[in-house]
Amino acid sequence: MNIKVLGPGCANCTKLEGIIKEAVKELGVEATVEKVTDPADFMTYGIMRTPGIVINEEVKSAGKVPSKEQVKKMIQDSMKN
Repeated sequence: MNIKVLGPGCANCTKLEGIIKEAVKELGVEATVEKVTDPADFMTYGIMRTPGIVINEEVKSAGKVPSKEQVKKMIQDSMKN
């Protein structure tokens, strides 16, 4: 599983990356968590507001910092597909 955190490196982006890493660890999922900081890359996903979450090349969230429980659900839902 590939999880991308889209954002310029702001406090919310850093916070979200930490939440995602905790969720991955708690779920025991094998995943690569990658930070994407280039605004041109955000546009390829149609994300205008950061932070954004992309799991397996599918946009799951943009413009907010979801809770760890919400992130876990996104990860679990992506495993079903």
